Parts: sequence; C-alpha cells; structure tokens
Amino acid sequence: MAHGYESGRLNLPFTGIATFGKYDYQPDWDRLEADVAILGAPFDFGTQWRPGARFGPRAIREASTLFSFGHAGAYDHEDGVTYLGPGTRIVDMGDADIVHTDTEQSHANIEAGVRAILSRGALPVVLGGDHSINIPCVRAFAGQGPIHIVQIDAHLDFVDERHGVRHGHGNPMRRAAEQDHVTGLTQLGIRNVSSTAREGYEDAARMGSDILSVRQMRALGTEAVLARIPADVDIYLTIDIDGFDPSIAPGTGTPSHGGFLYYEVLELLAALAKRQRIVGMDLVEVAPAYDHTDTTAILAAQLLLNLIGRILHARG
Repeated sequence: MAHGYESGRLNLPFTGIATFGKYDYQPDWDRLEADVAILGAPFDFGTQWRPGARFGPRAIREASTLFSFGHAGAYDHEDGVTYLGPGTRIVDMGDADIVHTDTEQSHANIEAGVRAILSRGALPVVLGGDHSINIPCVRAFAGQGPIHIVQIDAHLDFVDERHGVRHGHGNPMRRAAEQDHVTGLTQLGIRNVSSTAREGYEDAARMGSDILSVRQMRALGTEAVLARIPADVDIYLTIDIDGFDPSIAPGTGTPSHGGFLYYEVLELLAALAKRQRIVGMDLVEVAPAYDHTDTTAILAAQLLLNLIGRILHARG
C-alpha cells in the first residue's frame, strides 16, 4: 500500500477505486489469500421502517479511504503499537449477489460468501446491509466449532415471528440463539423503546442471553462487563451502528438516543480481542442517506479498522 511515487502512482485517499481501506480487490473467491476478508452485503429488504442500508457497504468503503494514507500502518501512541503495519493481509472481496425482493436467495448468497472466507482460513468482516444479514453470517459457522455472539445494538432483535416474517432485521438474534453451534449471546446497549416485546426478552433470557443497557454497562464499567462474557469460547461480533448514540451516528434507519460513544465500544472490543479469539464480525444498519456529513460511515470504518488492527496484533 505504498502511496509515494516509488510505487509508480500517487495513490491518495480521494483517488482510485474505493475498496475497503484501499486494500487489494479479489473478485475470485477461490483464490483468496488473506488474514482478513471484507464482504459487502448490500441487503435491506428486512427493514421495518426506513430503508437505505443497502448503500451501507459502499458508504463504509468510501469512508475507509480517509484512513488509507499508507503511513506504514497506524501508530497508536496511547498503546505504543503500530496496527495494520507492513505484512497485513486484508482483501476486499466485493459484494455478495443480492436478488431484489428475494430474501432467501440473497441470504444464501451472503452465507456462501462467508463460507468461502472461512474455507480459506481468513477472518470474515461483513458490511451490511440491515441486521437480517447476520442470519446467514451465523449460519455459515455451522461446523466451524462453537461460537458466542457479542452484540452491540440499541435493539434486542429477538422477535420470533411477526406477520409471518422470520428473517427480517428484528429476528437475527432469535435465529442465532436457535443454532446448535451458538453457545450463548451477550447483548449490549439494549435500551428505550424496543423492537422486541416483553416475551421476547423473557425468551432471550431463558435461551441464555445476558442483556445490558448502556446505563447498566456504564455503572458496571468495562472490566466488569468483560468478565460477564464467557472467556472459553470463540467470539462472533455483530455491531449495529444504532448501538451508538445518534449524535455521532445519525445515518441509520432506527436511531435511538442514549447510545454508546466511540471509545466505550472500542475499549470493550479491544480488550475482548486481546483476551480471546474473534472469528468473525458484521457491522450493519449504516444508511448513508440520513447523514449528509458521512459521520456515520466514517465511524463504522474507523471502528472496523481499529478493531481489525487489534485482532491481528493480538494474534501476533
């Protein structure tokens, strides 16, 4: 990722093709060679109110170029560590095929993309899309060993069925809890008027969920929250951008005030990455049309790049 004339081209952030972080593009999934693979899932048929998250992957990729100056990695003076340095192998695979109005086929195509990443030994990082794209992402881990899901979100997303719909963006955590390879869920940031009725909360608790609001997490502190997450199992992260406060993340379909600030999430997830293996993640519900400043997409890109850097550093 040289950005000087020694590479033959001056590849500044605002030039060229906006792959994620301006890392290499590999459209041939059978030839994937990477530590981390980025897959877009531009699907928003599962939304119940404001659409637009289908443009999330494109917006996050565009925003990620802000951090692609190529300074031989990203030096963090607080940690004394250079993250994403030379030798970092991140590849952008492009997007899963989305068939308009066909949820099942679109979800199947997303699952196939995640399975392709796992088959090559890479860490899947999926850019949504609405939160229903988590359903095929979690399905793809069947046969990969047990996983525990850590969710950052304003909403519980534990609806079983509504109007006959079982695979919308209010259902993913219920569908995850039903999977044999999912050992449990830690659901963080859940607050205020929710998409899930009381019986959904009761079902979640009965099925093994640990649910904390933003206020409860602040009262406990990062270390106490971390101690509640099982340390003896691999972690899958699902991050809904509406888990953050809409003052810093307005570009989403279902904003909810009283949300997280940036470092509250990064510090918890960085500590988690240092403690145990994170085997996959998705970041969902960025809907750029509702944020003319691009702040929401920039937040998503910044969080992902910092988190990926910390995961790779922890792996050595």
